Amino acid sequence: MNLSKNGNGKRGTGLSLDPLRDWWTVAPGWARWGVYVLLVLVALWLPNEAIGSFMAPSGTDWPTMLSDQIAIYVLLALGLNVVVGMAGLLDLGYVAFYAVGGYTIASFATKYGWSFWETLLLAILFSALAGVILGAPTLRLRGDYLAIVTLGFGEIVKKTANNSSYVNGPRGIQGIPHPPTLSEFEVFGVQPLKYALLDSRPYYYLLVFLIVLTIIFVKRLEHSRVGRAWASIREDEDAAELMGVPTFKFKLAAFAIGAAIGGSGGVVFAAKQTSINPENFVFLVSALILAGVVLGGSGNMPGVMLGAFVVAWLPERFRGLQDYRMLIFGAALVLMMIFRPEGLWPSRQRKAELAEGTGGMGSMGAEVAGPGAAGATAEVGK
Repeated sequence: MNLSKNGNGKRGTGLSLDPLRDWWTVAPGWARWGVYVLLVLVALWLPNEAIGSFMAPSGTDWPTMLSDQIAIYVLLALGLNVVVGMAGLLDLGYVAFYAVGGYTIASFATKYGWSFWETLLLAILFSALAGVILGAPTLRLRGDYLAIVTLGFGEIVKKTANNSSYVNGPRGIQGIPHPPTLSEFEVFGVQPLKYALLDSRPYYYLLVFLIVLTIIFVKRLEHSRVGRAWASIREDEDAAELMGVPTFKFKLAAFAIGAAIGGSGGVVFAAKQTSINPENFVFLVSALILAGVVLGGSGNMPGVMLGAFVVAWLPERFRGLQDYRMLIFGAALVLMMIFRPEGLWPSRQRKAELAEGTGGMGSMGAEVAGPGAAGATAEVGK
């Protein structure tokens, strides 16, 4: 056990992950790759019925729960973490980019006969463009003002879809085709590349593939000049500008990248469900994804994935409690923020910001530099 200060300066108890972090810092390359491969194998093994027997409520298909809720939420949380956790920009309308991806495949596949893979690339481009369109006029704002604008953008996208005859308004679009089967080879009784309505496991494996690609891409950005720029903006945007960092350009890039990741999730969701409507993209989705990012540990990808898993899994696991499950879920979130405000698996930087009491969601802790980040702004400004 380790005593640590929470955001109010009070001391609480919690398990320290510092020994694990210290080991990971000095671990040889073969050990790191071994851990990566092991984690991927565990992710691929998750749809196993033995796991579903205690992870899913009675009568619920565990692979469907993984593909329709958990894996989608993890992918969306990784995208939102780029905006919120890395760049420190509070986005309450993230579901809009998820909707752009879903409606892109719905429109182009049903009206023009485009294939899944073509529309996936197109949806990523359209979602990134939507991020730029939202960010260009609004990223001069900060904190709570930016949050209000993004919230409005999310509602605008939903209302536009609801009132547009091109996408059938509130009825939505039906008959969205599944991804084409790539191969019918079988492994342990599963055909991982055969996409159909009855087996959800291939869609889960597709989402795992997208999640792995996202982790690799975002992790490389985090350790590049772009990642250092995001860190300097999150810690102190004014200081970053004084040091020559083009803050607007890097904030716009964060919005575009996060939006593109969200759009890819929308494509898989629409192809799996074969139909979508505006009610699939309500504000609650944005709120839950943001809750997953904060609950897991904003800015730390393993923590964000853990938080998204918990947020997606808990309400479904206790669905038998009916309305009480949301009451219990909400109470658990409140208690978590009281006793461990930095999240389940926070980054050291985020813990340092919260320990100073300036890590509120309005600024995402932008006033306080975390340990080891003292030279980030100067290095980016070169």
